[in-house]
Amino acid sequence: MKYEVLVEDSFYHIYNCGNNKENIFIEEQNYNYFLKLVKKHLSKTSDILVYCLLKNHFHFIIKTKERVLSKEISQSFSNLFNAYSKSINKKYGRSGSLFKDRFSRVKIDNEEYLKNLVLYIHLNPTHHNFVDNFRKYKHSSYYSILSSKPTSLLREEVINIFEDKQNFIDSHKIKEVIILELLTLE
Repeated sequence: MKYEVLVEDSFYHIYNCGNNKENIFIEEQNYNYFLKLVKKHLSKTSDILVYCLLKNHFHFIIKTKERVLSKEISQSFSNLFNAYSKSINKKYGRSGSLFKDRFSRVKIDNEEYLKNLVLYIHLNPTHHNFVDNFRKYKHSSYYSILSSKPTSLLREEVINIFEDKQNFIDSHKIKEVIILELLTLE
């Protein structure tokens, strides 16, 4: 499978899942450790807009930084996933690939798609029945976007996609109702 090259100054949806649908986050501490590695390995090449970490998969929306070579961007992601995989394998006495494949990436070329993707990522815990209310899920960027506490996320950029904070909240509520209705039909 040919992967799209990550280029500078661009938005991407980055995601992956566990090999054989295995969990990639085994204990609560794994989530924070992964985010710590994200900050360590990606901060020079990419900014994070939103994320959601679930037991067996994750989603990020990133914006690659300007004047960074594609090779550097890809290497930073490779370093992140290798470091996390090695630590999980060592800690839990496992071997082999933690992740299903190389990470997937989709370039985001329009704002409407970006907006819908933010909603999709934040509502993912409800969609996959991890929680009945995505607001209760703590391994997502939803509350960090709404918070006034310091963050390395591109909070203002995300809010601006929705015009303002209230529209950000309302858009999530509307999308949540749609997802809950679809889940009751299944």
